[in-house]
Amino acid sequence: MRGVEGAVPRRRLSKAERHTQLLEVARQLIRDKGTDELTLGRLAEQAGVTKPLVYGHFGDRAGVLAELYREFEARQREALEVALDEATPSLAAVAGVVAGAYIDCCLAEGRELADVVAALAGSATLSQVRQEAEDAYLTRCRTALEPFCGPIDAAGLHALIGAGDALARNALAGRISPARARDVLTRVITALAVDGGPDTKETKP
Repeated sequence: MRGVEGAVPRRRLSKAERHTQLLEVARQLIRDKGTDELTLGRLAEQAGVTKPLVYGHFGDRAGVLAELYREFEARQREALEVALDEATPSLAAVAGVVAGAYIDCCLAEGRELADVVAALAGSATLSQVRQEAEDAYLTRCRTALEPFCGPIDAAGLHALIGAGDALARNALAGRISPARARDVLTRVITALAVDGGPDTKETKP
């Protein structure tokens, strides 16, 4: 019987590396089988680790899904920052890059993101995660746009998210082209920026 002398031992992953690996396996599992097949036991099996280890990283299935959503939001903010760094300093250009970054990031995530959101529907965890992520994203959009148009109210900013999500869904379904989705969202953002200030007739809080 041959020994294993000279074999290179497998390097033990750090906690952060293991966390990243588990999320990659979870994403692939959703891509291949859908969110219904995502359980902590299945994730452990696919990753080649024990179930208690997976519990230690995420707590429960909702924790895995919430982490996947946080990853998406982080990539979306990073894409926005890169696009803004390269944008011409004008309202039209900034509106265009904000729209392009939003649509392109949603399309890159594909149906996996929609599946994750659907699986967490009604979850208090997702509500909190989404609110925090949206607030951070819209704050960045506001600071990018307001130098060219003045103050934009919160309702106008949230309309950006609603329009962007709807257009991305239609582009994913093939009902409109990605270019059309970007163009329409650019026009929505421009309109919000131009006429997005608070109504002076409203009583300020």
